[in-house]
Amino acid sequence: MSSAPSAAFHFQALTPDLILDAIESIGIFPETGLLALNSYENRVYQFRCDQGQRYVVKFYRPLRWSDEQILEEHSHAAELAAAEVPIAVPVLIDGRSLHHYQGYRFTLFPSIGGRSFEVDNLEQLESVGRFIGRIHQYGAKQPFKHRESLTPELLGAESLQTLKASGMVDAYIAEAFFTVAEQVYQSCVTRWQSVQCDNIRLHGDLHPGNILWTPEGPGFVDLDDAKQGPAVQDIWMMLTGDRAQQTMQLDVLLEAYQEFAEFDMKQLALIEPLRGLRMLHYNAWLARRWQDPAFPMNFPWFGDVKYWEQQTLAFKEQLAALNEPSLSLTPF
Repeated sequence: MSSAPSAAFHFQALTPDLILDAIESIGIFPETGLLALNSYENRVYQFRCDQGQRYVVKFYRPLRWSDEQILEEHSHAAELAAAEVPIAVPVLIDGRSLHHYQGYRFTLFPSIGGRSFEVDNLEQLESVGRFIGRIHQYGAKQPFKHRESLTPELLGAESLQTLKASGMVDAYIAEAFFTVAEQVYQSCVTRWQSVQCDNIRLHGDLHPGNILWTPEGPGFVDLDDAKQGPAVQDIWMMLTGDRAQQTMQLDVLLEAYQEFAEFDMKQLALIEPLRGLRMLHYNAWLARRWQDPAFPMNFPWFGDVKYWEQQTLAFKEQLAALNEPSLSLTPF
C-alpha cells in the first residue's frame, strides 16, 4: 500500500463528465445524476442506468492498492456470494470486474437497498454473528496472496511514524500525546505477542456502517480493507456500551458465529489492542490524506490543539483499558 502524497491530488481531475464517460466506456449509460455516497478514501456514486438498474460505482484512490490486490478482493467477494453470504459483488462487464479509464480504476456494484443495522438489536446482532461465522468459515480455507496482513506494525508503528513526520500534532501537546500514544502501542504489542492465534481472510473493516439491514436480513458491503488477520477483528467493532453490555453482545454474536466457525477465545484478549491500534491508524489516516481537499473540508478540527488534547485524554483512557482484564466468556 502506498501513502505517496501525490496520490491525494489525483481525485481533483475526477470530474462529473469524466465519471460519466468512464461508466459509458463499459456500456452502461446513466439515466440519473450521480449521488455521492459517504466515502473519503475512494470516490463512490450511486445512479440508475437507462435500463432501470441501480448501480454504485467506486473509483479507487490512485496508488493505494495494486490491481492484484483489488482483484483478490473481488474474487473473495464472489466466493462468499457463491456460498450464499449476502455481500455486494462487483458486476462483471465482458468478464472483467476492474476497469480502467484515463488513469483511474473503477468497479461497478449493484445498489443494495436497506436501512441502518442496529447494533443494540439483539435479533439483528444474532443474524450478523451467524453470517460473520460463514464469512470466516470460507475465509479460513486459504490465505490471501496479495493483500496485507493486519499487524501492530502496520496499524501502530507506521501510524506513529506518519504522525511524527506530519507536523499535524500541535507542538504544545506533542510530547504528552506521543508519550501516551507510544505507551498504548507498546502495550498493544505486548498483548498481541501473548496471544498465538491463526490468521484468516477478513472483511477487515466490519463496523456497523458496512452492514445494511434488508427485508431478508443483513447485507455486507465494502471489502476495500480486506486483510489477513485474527477473526476477532471482524467482531469487536460490533460491541458498544459498558462492559456488561459488551459481554452480552459478545455472547449473542459468538453463539451464532460458532454455528459455522470455531472461535478461539484467546482472541478476546486482542479486543483492546485492536481498539488502540485503530485509534492510532485513524489519526495517521487523516494525516496521510490531508493534501486531499476533501479532508480539510470534512475534518476541519484535525490539527487544532483542542483536538490533540482530547486525543491525549482518549489514549490515556485506552491505556487504562489495556491494563484491565480482557472480556471473557464461558466457552460454548
